[in-house]
Amino acid sequence: MANFKHESAGQIMETTYITVPGHFIVDNAIAYFRKHAKNKENLHYIYVTDDYSRLCGVLSVRELVIAEKDSRIQDIMTKDVVYAPSDMDQEELAMMFEKEDLLSVPIVNERFQMIGVVHVDDILDVVKHEATEDFLKMAPVSPLGEGLKDASVSLLYRKRITWLVLLVFMNVFSGAGIAHFEDVIENNIALVFFLPLLVDSGGNAGSQASTLMIRAMALGDVKIKDWLKLFTKEISISFLLGITMAIAVSIVGFVRGGAEIAVVVSLTMTLVVMVGSLIGMSLPFIFNKLKMDPATASAPLITSVADIVGVLIYFSIASWYLGL
Repeated sequence: MANFKHESAGQIMETTYITVPGHFIVDNAIAYFRKHAKNKENLHYIYVTDDYSRLCGVLSVRELVIAEKDSRIQDIMTKDVVYAPSDMDQEELAMMFEKEDLLSVPIVNERFQMIGVVHVDDILDVVKHEATEDFLKMAPVSPLGEGLKDASVSLLYRKRITWLVLLVFMNVFSGAGIAHFEDVIENNIALVFFLPLLVDSGGNAGSQASTLMIRAMALGDVKIKDWLKLFTKEISISFLLGITMAIAVSIVGFVRGGAEIAVVVSLTMTLVVMVGSLIGMSLPFIFNKLKMDPATASAPLITSVADIVGVLIYFSIASWYLGL
């Protein structure tokens, strides 16, 4: 529907619903329902409106059928109606369906007039679309707009190349960091052995933290105001993770390069896991603050950032501790 905001409740609503006035008795309402229900699907509820089409109440078809035939609709209807404004984002609407466990939700305009209804079937399509979109962003790949099997080679190329080129230029900074510490590497070549292990650990930890945060945001469990609390919690979690991984890698460090190398890789592992985790959990908040989809804080992006930071941390610690 062109008059409504993109990906809003108004865009996906249907107008096949039945309303009755509150002064109807049950017999009148049943007769009215039978007359107008032909060729209409998903009639789970009957909505009650006033003379100005404003939503006043709701009752299920089952409630209508089992009610006393001379009861007034306004006496048996549910007045506390779960509804959605036409400009509500479809993801928020999907969360409302999940929370309230409803089959349909009425849609109202700014004057509280009922203008449509969204059914659970429509929401399942929305959830599928949003999940696909988020997965592609986390790859990162631009939305295809059609099935993978039917997509052309040129389309798949265009959808994938932009992020890959951007990430290549980001990874140039990792190379620049290594070049800056060339003298440190020459003086202790054993350091090179641990470089992929350490920077990948930071990226992996960051990807874990980011994925958890993006999912929590998508479910509505986490809001932008929760950043400080979660950041503080992540410091403790990432420290414990880093220490555990440092103990494991220190054994390899001792075997490969002696006690000094073991200390360097242990300190580095602790710091890169902590920094990677904190970057990973913070990027979704940053994108959210910038009015961008948190899913854009994808694993490849976090891995690239963690690689750059990991290289600088590793060789800085090695240069300081080994006196190179």
